[in-house]
Amino acid sequence: MGALNRSQRFFLLFVVSALGMFILLLSAPVRPLVEGFSGVLAASAGWIIRLGGGICEQREAVLSSPLRGFAMEVRDGCNGVNVVILLWAAILGYPAAPRKKLWGLGVGLGAIELLNLLRIISLFYLGQYYRSLFDFAHLYVWELLIILDAMVVFAMWARRAQPR
Repeated sequence: MGALNRSQRFFLLFVVSALGMFILLLSAPVRPLVEGFSGVLAASAGWIIRLGGGICEQREAVLSSPLRGFAMEVRDGCNGVNVVILLWAAILGYPAAPRKKLWGLGVGLGAIELLNLLRIISLFYLGQYYRSLFDFAHLYVWELLIILDAMVVFAMWARRAQPR
């Protein structure tokens, strides 16, 4: 079997990186960090909601509206970590300088989590005022937007990471 071509090498590095990071994500030592991160996202969303005049209580990773009787929890899949892992695996597998990869990892994390913060806030309001739309927006609309965000970030990063 000959040497891998560029596409095969990218795919192999992508798969190995993604599997490694998902295994790490599920490991016992990392679980408290992930749960803490979900709590930080919920706290940040709650702070922004209150800053904008909304009524929101936050306890760990749960946001609630005492007036509307609605609560939601930021859990795995809602914290954006899965999509960050896929983006990071693509960046790590792509042939680019280590410094450019580090830049991409940081910018990618920020881009996904900023959009995810907007997602959490919008879902908090949808759950209170348009409960019938909450599940659709949560499971389909925002899931698609977060994945598209990662794809756009990767495409823009890959274009900039190419040697000139």
